[in-house]
Amino acid sequence: MKAIPVPAIAGLFLFQPTPHRDERGFFSRTFDADVARSVGIDPDAFLQDSVSRSVRGVVRAMHLRSGAGESKLVRCSFGEVFDVVVDLRPDSPTFRAVETFRLSGDTQVSIYIPAGCAHGFQALSDIADVSYRIDRVHNPDEDVSIAYNDPELAIPWPLPPTLMSERDKTAPSLAEALQT
Repeated sequence: MKAIPVPAIAGLFLFQPTPHRDERGFFSRTFDADVARSVGIDPDAFLQDSVSRSVRGVVRAMHLRSGAGESKLVRCSFGEVFDVVVDLRPDSPTFRAVETFRLSGDTQVSIYIPAGCAHGFQALSDIADVSYRIDRVHNPDEDVSIAYNDPELAIPWPLPPTLMSERDKTAPSLAEALQT
């Protein structure tokens, strides 16, 4: 496994495993504490693991935490997703940068998303499971959402959205969210 910095957003890393394939399928290490430490990420800081399942076209977007924020390690463990990260850290040299990825269960690539960045994705396969490793206990009072279709972000969602939560449908614009 290797950690690859993503220059478009400061502190964002791809963790690229080496799946071992044979006639049975594959085996892949999806997390390595030593590799995380090598790029300055404390592997012991992660407190919760979660998973979401979505069907083709579902958009889960764009979420972050207020206050101290929340760092997370995100991976598509089954299927394929179009993943989006937006840097919303005012002091970051990459403030307001948007970066997109295609994550899949075939590659098991993970993205480390630093606190203060918004994250969302769209399911591209019939079923897509996304696994999250989070460094803070979830507090719904700190949830922040931003409109998935905000023109300032201009996220190029590859499919027409089929389903999303009411929270995501009615999320404020980026400008409105930054004022709170």
